[in-house]
Amino acid sequence: QVQLVESGGGLVQAGGSLRLSCAASGRTSGRNAMAWFRQAPGKERDIVASITWSGSSTYYADSVKGRFTISRDNAKNTVYLQMNSLKPEDTAVYYCAAHSSYWGGPNSSEYVYWGQGTQVTVSS
Repeated sequence: QVQLVESGGGLVQAGGSLRLSCAASGRTSGRNAMAWFRQAPGKERDIVASITWSGSSTYYADSVKGRFTISRDNAKNTVYLQMNSLKPEDTAVYYCAAHSSYWGGPNSSEYVYWGQGTQVTVSS
């Protein structure tokens, strides 16, 4: 079992920045790709960004390209999401997830471990 704990969410004005962190504990010896998803009220949970275990390859949803950056520090078992130029439509609960494989991808059904989520609210 792997436990994922997100932190760093909060309230920010449009144009501002936040940095989310996801700390993994438990059986972290597997070489898992990681991702951030988000879910706004009344909407489905969507991929935001993913990163391979080595960090050599990343994927971003079109809506966040150029504004968000995913990174990881395997020595600290932590994944980050730097969010800049935030918009009100970025308001959602953000979830960290661990994929079943090294490569990852945008399909939520392939992620086997999930955090509890952290709220991000962007005011206009």
